[in-house]
Amino acid sequence: MEVQCSVAPGLPKFNIVGLADKAVGESKERVRAALAGMGLALPPKRITINLSPADLPKEGSHYDLPIALALLAAMGVTDAEQLGDWIAVGELALDARIVPSPGVLLAAIHASEAEAGLICPAAQGSEARWASAVPICAAPDLASLLNHLKGTQQLPQPEPGSVEESATGADLRQVKGQETAKRALEIAAAGGHNLLMIGPPGAGKSLLASCLPAILPPLSPAEALEVSMVQSVAGTLEEGRISRARPFRAPHHSASMAALTGGGLRVKPGEVSLAHLGVLFLDELPEFQRAVLDSLRQPLETGKVDVARANAHVTYPANVQLIAAMNPCRCGHLGDPALACSRAPRCAADYQGKVSGPMLDRIDLHVEVEPVSAADLALPPAAEGSEAVAARVAAARAVQNARGGEAGARTNAELDGEALENWASPDRPGRDLLMQAASAMRLSARSYTRMLRVARTIADLAGAEQVGRIHVAEALSYRRQAPRA
Repeated sequence: MEVQCSVAPGLPKFNIVGLADKAVGESKERVRAALAGMGLALPPKRITINLSPADLPKEGSHYDLPIALALLAAMGVTDAEQLGDWIAVGELALDARIVPSPGVLLAAIHASEAEAGLICPAAQGSEARWASAVPICAAPDLASLLNHLKGTQQLPQPEPGSVEESATGADLRQVKGQETAKRALEIAAAGGHNLLMIGPPGAGKSLLASCLPAILPPLSPAEALEVSMVQSVAGTLEEGRISRARPFRAPHHSASMAALTGGGLRVKPGEVSLAHLGVLFLDELPEFQRAVLDSLRQPLETGKVDVARANAHVTYPANVQLIAAMNPCRCGHLGDPALACSRAPRCAADYQGKVSGPMLDRIDLHVEVEPVSAADLALPPAAEGSEAVAARVAAARAVQNARGGEAGARTNAELDGEALENWASPDRPGRDLLMQAASAMRLSARSYTRMLRVARTIADLAGAEQVGRIHVAEALSYRRQAPRA
């Protein structure tokens, strides 16, 4: 985006053209007040600011700083040719302070690609510094910035923000019983697979999901930067602090489609993008609106979400691992005759039918979580905790990274095409079992592919070179046919 300024003879007026929204249109008042705070007055002429390209809608307050610099260059206060080597982003306060605005990290990366410097708010200098080899001018106010550009003052180069290590969630030692569910959670973590847990209230579904962050491997430096770019656009990257922990987002079931997939009046990333390269946990899955759930079908398949609106068309990354939990029916006690409602089992079909078949088809692992008895709760904590499981998951992920690097697949969940055929094809007994199960269970082509991926992950956890019959059998045990709506 190029900001152009014209100061021409005529009646005094300050216009901003180029499809600017209300926030951009109000920039002229903030710029006028900021210049007045520095002792500068606008010339009594016709001032026109053009935001080029003029046919692209502009929104946000981050245009304040480039508009002010273009105006100062047109007034002769600063050198226009010098500004051509810089990209500027930031909001102006009425006292000429430069205050933070979203998207500085992306602006820094763009500046690096354009071989230009970046002018940004001082509070976001540590965020911009993560873009390597970019001259950063992090100014606290407009006066300091002008002095720096003139050479009368030298602003210090910012240091990169701090790096947070992986956050630890709940420990698997807290989970009593539920060995099948814990095994499925380990497989899901090792291969990046989607997981659905079905069980009565209080069985530990949410606790199991909260244990997942502790067993997932930390983000690589490149992945951490990728996640931070999404957070920068959303305005949630605080003090340039980058985290190695994988995102874990758990929106409430009342979330709208725009909140989940992105959009709104000012288009922003939704929960599925904020969970990029991490976990999106949907508790009480059938309580979400059906249209909202179905809007996740494309992101789960492609790893990105396309937000198409009348005034904007934006693509956000959305490579997430979906973890979902639900009760078997509305009352939650389908398998207990003493507690089940009078509509059982019809209520189960109605309740589970709220989740569409195509949505369930995109979930690799389906696990029945049985209720925990008082005797199980009285047992001592499990001997194996999250640390031991995390070590196995990390070893399996290392094998996948070494194997799928050439194909661009980070995990087995991303294997496709020739890479899937080369690495996930089972031996003859395993293939025979898979073909029999595919016919008996009437698996779709997508389900068949996802079974191969899960079997490959199970083989990786076992340290096996080739997928065998035992791995295919375990993968099939986590699959169930979707109920008819």
